[in-house]
Amino acid sequence: MAAGRLPPGALTLKQFLRRQQVLQLYRKILRAIREVPAEQDRRYLKDWAREEFRRNKDATEEDAIRMMITHGNMQLQELQRTLKLAKS
Repeated sequence: MAAGRLPPGALTLKQFLRRQQVLQLYRKILRAIREVPAEQDRRYLKDWAREEFRRNKDATEEDAIRMMITHGNMQLQELQRTLKLAKS
């Protein structure tokens, strides 16, 4: 293999970093969901998160992926704010 060539199917650095962002967001969401007091709500939110990520797993357009990450971070912040309010 010549220097600078990637094997077929390998991710570029940009794709690799974006993938890491998505996985980090997914983990943060699942961790936040663990703090939801009601079992039924936890199960619903966990299923919702899994389905959202699964539904968008084949997205390849860079702008769309960035938008989904931003949207996911906003939803995570909203969940964290709600949990904080519920505890106080």
